[in-house]
Amino acid sequence: MKTLYSEYHGWLRAVLQRRLGDADDAADLAQDAFLRLLARPRSLDHDSARPYLSRMARGLCVDLWRRREIERAWLESLALNPDLEAPSAEQRATAVEALMEVDAMLKRLPAPVARAFILSMVHGLDGKTIAARLGVTDRTVRNYLSRAMLACLRLQARLTPEDGAP
Repeated sequence: MKTLYSEYHGWLRAVLQRRLGDADDAADLAQDAFLRLLARPRSLDHDSARPYLSRMARGLCVDLWRRREIERAWLESLALNPDLEAPSAEQRATAVEALMEVDAMLKRLPAPVARAFILSMVHGLDGKTIAARLGVTDRTVRNYLSRAMLACLRLQARLTPEDGAP
């Protein structure tokens, strides 16, 4: 691993900097890439290292952009409620992390299930309206919403500390 790091860290950081246009973000993501390799070691030879690290870099960039998109949307929604107290840096990080988890959970659901959930929870639509929009029956919408709520409960159980503290 030490050899891989010394041979490819600078190259990977340069690739990421070209993609991101930011040296600090590039350095952070390059470090994250090698931390992931430490957590899940791979046998990479000279021919496979660059393609593998390139794929990893693309994924890390997508994750970063998605996280920033979610954070921006959350901050915009907070700005619509000026009466709310501004969150601390810790609260902000926790909220964005939770939103990232919800986003990932929704992506794992079948598209119609996720869409029904969003139409219900975010847009406040009732079952009949959702059924009409999706071209399915009311019963199917209820099944979709049940599946999505089960996924939410599983996510909540995974994110909630064992002592029950928030």
